[in-house]
Amino acid sequence: MNPNSPNRQYVLERTRNIGIAAHIDAGKTTLTERILFYTGMIHKIGEVHDGGATTDWMEQERERGITITSAAVTTEWWQHEEEGMTKLFPGQKQRINIIDTPGHVDFTAEVERSLRVLDGAIVVFCGVAGVQPQSETVWRQATKYKVPRLVFVNKMDRTGANFDNVFGEVKEKLGANAVRILIPIGCEDQLIGQIDVVNQKAVYFSDDDKFGSTYTVKELEGDLISLCQEAHNELVNAVADVDEIIGEKFLNEETITLSELKQGIRRATIANQLVPVAGGSAFKNKGVQYLLDAVIDYLPSPLDIPSAIGMDPDDHEKQIEVVTSDNEKFVALAFKLWADKFVGKLVFFRVYSGVIKKGDTVYNPRTRRSERVGRLIQIQANEHKDIDACYSGDIAAMVGIKNVTTGDTLASDKHDVVLEPPTFPEPVISMAVEPRTVADQEKLGLALGRLSEEDPTFMVKTDEETGQVIISGMGELHLEIIIDRIRREFKVEANTGAPQIAYRETITQAAGGEGKLIKQSGGRGQYGHVILAIKPNEKGKGLTIENKVIGGAIPKEYINAVYKGITESMSNGVIAGYPVIDVLVEILDGSYHDVDSNENAFTMAAIFAMKDGFKKANSILLEPIMAVEVSTPDDYQGDVMGDLSRRRGQIQNTESKGKLSIVHANVPLKEMFGYSTAVRTLSSGRASYAMTPSHFEQVPKNIVEEIVSDRMG
Repeated sequence: MNPNSPNRQYVLERTRNIGIAAHIDAGKTTLTERILFYTGMIHKIGEVHDGGATTDWMEQERERGITITSAAVTTEWWQHEEEGMTKLFPGQKQRINIIDTPGHVDFTAEVERSLRVLDGAIVVFCGVAGVQPQSETVWRQATKYKVPRLVFVNKMDRTGANFDNVFGEVKEKLGANAVRILIPIGCEDQLIGQIDVVNQKAVYFSDDDKFGSTYTVKELEGDLISLCQEAHNELVNAVADVDEIIGEKFLNEETITLSELKQGIRRATIANQLVPVAGGSAFKNKGVQYLLDAVIDYLPSPLDIPSAIGMDPDDHEKQIEVVTSDNEKFVALAFKLWADKFVGKLVFFRVYSGVIKKGDTVYNPRTRRSERVGRLIQIQANEHKDIDACYSGDIAAMVGIKNVTTGDTLASDKHDVVLEPPTFPEPVISMAVEPRTVADQEKLGLALGRLSEEDPTFMVKTDEETGQVIISGMGELHLEIIIDRIRREFKVEANTGAPQIAYRETITQAAGGEGKLIKQSGGRGQYGHVILAIKPNEKGKGLTIENKVIGGAIPKEYINAVYKGITESMSNGVIAGYPVIDVLVEILDGSYHDVDSNENAFTMAAIFAMKDGFKKANSILLEPIMAVEVSTPDDYQGDVMGDLSRRRGQIQNTESKGKLSIVHANVPLKEMFGYSTAVRTLSSGRASYAMTPSHFEQVPKNIVEEIVSDRMG
């Protein structure tokens, strides 16, 4: 049965949902800008450094020259027919939905939620810096969600650019089965074109045309012939190894046509068994059109990937296939919320099945409530275009629904199915925030509520002891942007405390714990009694609870209350009141009173038992450790390493890239405050660094005392 509605403008086969992801400063936004220009979406190219990029539309993005929020744009492209060039879909108009994602580690949640709803991705690497820490994180995220990818080695016009080095790193550091499809001709200021490896042709971009819109296709000459031949043989061998159809032809020594080879590359890329690699320079307008052709040729349409698998909200074991078709019931995933100052709350969603029309009612299986969709909007960065309907495979935004959070499934009425939501890392840094005036109190609460709704890695809580509002996020820059947005968008002036580290506590040995709540002074009393054993759990496992009560020592109706008490007690450890992680709890025994026992009494008794166990189980304090990578000119390497060691850093290894030394170290987050200024001073402004959360480690004893006294005030 045809999955396409007769009313849709672009059939599913001609739709591509792609993301552009990379390390900061690799040139993602510049590449997006060029794509929009060549596809006719914009008529003037905006530059990141000028603050004019289409997808960087927040004030903070334009000022800092970085992408903070993932921006969605919809455009179209058709492969131009060219003599001697084989393309899989020539002359067919294709729709491309693009999400430009942030590169900075503090905004990794944006990348996570984008990759969850995309079908394919272009991962951009800098031709000089190659594979950097955040690019590795992005790659892992794409692998987690099984997203097929192309690689674009950008900035091949920069001094020190080396396509072969980056290609080697993609294979070695990321373990990708990478193949070259578009090799840059020349580099640095001699970058003049690309070798099309499949078609075995040279493409030369004309310098007199400022925007690179014109190019000529020529036969290969001189050294380029042998380079192309080598890459072509490697490509055919790699495809034959992972694709049955090409493999069989290869073994039988049959002729493989260019179209068949392209189809083989397409199948292998979609199956995540191959990663095609292209090189060029987005800023210099060289190589983008053929990259777009590769997106159409090799990245999947919504029909090329397996159907999404949902679950029954009441029974997570029961799986429900969500078929990509306009003829099925409507199912979509809300992957992002955004407060727009003109239209109100936008809910970005990806449709996996069915059709949604303006004015339809959507059902949320989490809340079991239905709401009417007031408007449907196709997003062009900060421009909004009203649409009447949104079809299977499309990405759009809706206005008018309230009770929705990131990761919710939206479905047709009473269709109980839940799609797997994206997962987000825990915040690592906190600070206190308070309004400057009493009048701002309410506005601040509203602003924080709005922002935490938008951003799942931004958390707000009130400290019970001090009454202070504590905000938590992924890093200093993350919280800085939040405070800036509160000031600009919500017109609230706020004072902030010094950043605080999100420490954790855990136990190192097994222990027993006993808790009793007995209040029996006339009338209805309180009686609860719990005996349990606690022991260290596997790293990263969190809390595991096993009920081993026999003979009804604790009646069944109170077991949930005991679970609740155990879970609650994990939020406050015994060293300095930080959350406790990785504990295995066995509920062993207890007792009850026929009249005075109730749920509350057993919850309290479980909390007391846990505290008792924590005191005996040799609790320790853990701190977040960051994986830090510093790129520095060789002259400053010794100073940089010495400084990292003084910050309690463990140097992991060093490597050389041209005249740069790359230092890898694990450093406690506590010691990294103010590092950007320090490393600039050390290297006369020539070093740069990146850091990503790595793991938790025990805090040295001498520092524990300092942390406890600060905490207890």
